[in-house]
Amino acid sequence: MDNTKRYERLLERYRNGDLDRRSFLGLIGAAGVAYGVQTPFARMAFAQDVTQVRFDGWGGVVSEAFRRHAFDPYTAATGINVVDGTFSGGDEYLAQVRSSQEGEYNIAHLSGVFDYARYVNFGLDVALNIENIPNMELVMDALTNAFRGITPDHLSAVPYNYGTTGLAYNRAYISDEEIREKGASILIDPEYQGKIGGWSDWRTRLWYAALQTGQSPNDIQDMEAAWDAIRAHRDLALKYWGSGAELMSLLAEEEIYVTEGWSGRIAALQEQGHDIGYYDAPNSFGWQECLFVIKGSPVEACEELLNFMLAPETSIAVAEGQNYPPALDGSKVDLGSKIPTLPAYDPSGTLEALTFADPVYWNGNEAEWSETFARVQRGF
Repeated sequence: MDNTKRYERLLERYRNGDLDRRSFLGLIGAAGVAYGVQTPFARMAFAQDVTQVRFDGWGGVVSEAFRRHAFDPYTAATGINVVDGTFSGGDEYLAQVRSSQEGEYNIAHLSGVFDYARYVNFGLDVALNIENIPNMELVMDALTNAFRGITPDHLSAVPYNYGTTGLAYNRAYISDEEIREKGASILIDPEYQGKIGGWSDWRTRLWYAALQTGQSPNDIQDMEAAWDAIRAHRDLALKYWGSGAELMSLLAEEEIYVTEGWSGRIAALQEQGHDIGYYDAPNSFGWQECLFVIKGSPVEACEELLNFMLAPETSIAVAEGQNYPPALDGSKVDLGSKIPTLPAYDPSGTLEALTFADPVYWNGNEAEWSETFARVQRGF
């Protein structure tokens, strides 16, 4: 039975009062997902007899955009209330999920393959039936293969977009030629003391320290050299930024001339007319975001939802709203005119130019390295 007939049957049962209005499908941390999916979600509402949808994201301009473009129209169309909240990081998402295994949270928005590995290690994964998600055929193998490296026999998530943490620079002060010549080392160049920024994230700082010391980010041999590079950056930087909004403000107001930054946020600055360049140096930090179905969830219903999320019309709307390329393979799907202009976009569908974090390596060193970085931040 195709999806249209299935939903018509469910809708008829709903109208006849044969479905109980008791359950709801929770969506935790799905920043980037709700935009553009009012119709698919409305249909899922009948499948799940949903009374409300829970959304926990990162707040700020993202939540405002979602409320304006997705949540309110969705509620108006379906009568289903969208309850959204804000958590500051993946560990808080995980704590919320682990504290409630009664079906409150069904789909977790995860950022990075290391988050996927963390959820799997806590036994929260399920085995999705990919036959129920035919749009997975349109997704880049490079994204799904990263998950299969952790769970070779099954997938518990589907990718929905990707991006990079590359070099963002003000072209009024730094040329395209200079950024390509210096690469990651420009972030420890004394010439720009007081005009350098950086994200206050230990993974990002170590990743860039590896690049600055000529090492592989997934196999750092000389840790002392890497920590010294982080100290050099600390001493030259104006400040660490802690959010995408702060990143954009620092660049737009010319408080800093160069920093690493998230590709989608830089695209937003460019849309606003700021002459901010973006460059992914060799071994730039590539990452993806996915939707992870949590153990104990109504799996078949979640699979139907995920399939709609990956439908080109939905996935493209999400990508255009968030300024991050979708997980869809551009060699298989016409992605329109905007997406090919986004930073980090790969028209080949291979993502060979990007380097993704090895989850075993990074998760295995998280406790030690995060603690060391906290000390370095304080001046040690």
